Amino acid sequence: MKTLELLPPTETMYRALVNRDPSFEGIFFVGVRTTGIFCRPTCTAKKPARENVDFFANSSEALESGYRPCLRCHPMEPGKRAPELIERLRAEVERAPGGRLTDKELTTLAIDPSTARRQFKRHYGMTFQAYHRARRMGVALSEVCKGGGVQEARNGSGFESESGFREAFTKIFGEPPTAARTRSPLFAERIDTPLGAMIAVADDRGLRLVEFIDRRATERELSVLRKQLRTNVVPGEHRYLAAARQQLADYFSGKSLEFDIPLAPVGSPFQLRAWKILQSIPVGETRSYSWMAKRLGDENARRAVGRANGTNMICIIIPCHRVIRADGTLCGYGGGLWRKKWLLDHERRYAKK
Repeated sequence: MKTLELLPPTETMYRALVNRDPSFEGIFFVGVRTTGIFCRPTCTAKKPARENVDFFANSSEALESGYRPCLRCHPMEPGKRAPELIERLRAEVERAPGGRLTDKELTTLAIDPSTARRQFKRHYGMTFQAYHRARRMGVALSEVCKGGGVQEARNGSGFESESGFREAFTKIFGEPPTAARTRSPLFAERIDTPLGAMIAVADDRGLRLVEFIDRRATERELSVLRKQLRTNVVPGEHRYLAAARQQLADYFSGKSLEFDIPLAPVGSPFQLRAWKILQSIPVGETRSYSWMAKRLGDENARRAVGRANGTNMICIIIPCHRVIRADGTLCGYGGGLWRKKWLLDHERRYAKK
């Protein structure tokens, strides 16, 4: 469920794109499937056919969908061209899209790490690390497992080189795309929500992971799944992913706040017990860490409960957001406290109806 409800009608946006209408600047961004690039509505580049474009409410959505910024209209720039340092950082990302630029590597490039982080955040409103993660994840979630070859998937991903695409794919999912298609894997799909893009992972046993893509821990959790289940994660379709997409859409629209998808979380016996207790908390209500500790048989296990909740890989559906401090204040949510507050307010609002 993309945030298309926040956008004008698609035909209106396409007409604005063709006419380079400046009144739509900042209203939407357009991704061009044939080039893997996203642009402003007023970009002077040749206009693509209607069937070859995707529309986005913001630049982050375009990045997370695998598009890279246009070098002609600079859609990431807030009204002015980026400083030279930021342009260098983005160029380094495109040279090694599947990796990470450490402070040591930045220093080797004669870039002061603290200055780089400060300027990137000030200019874009997002950290350099978040930008790099969005590029990696967007490319990795390309439709490589739906019949197309690696070359086609690479072209659609927006990377200049096949090696860059392979590197990004392997970083997230553990194997090159050609090898990934030959095994019995876990399947992954991107799901758009009002709170940001999520990734869901499932196999025939049930859902294994549902996480926000912008979380720093998401890549690590994918690695944990690969190692614990001794398999790989690949982009693809699965009946439980389709069910998750539909039920999350119903949840966010308020149509239904309940989930009935088979779950197969990976964790220790203690974690599995804690996550089962989370599922017993009614919609629209909250419980404390002390309450959970007592249910687990140890009133002093509050810290352990907090750690178990923090390692829950199936957010929203296993509702760790419903656990708060005993005094009623919010704390400890990997997706951000703003998301925790939104989810609780949303559930209270619709649970009363």
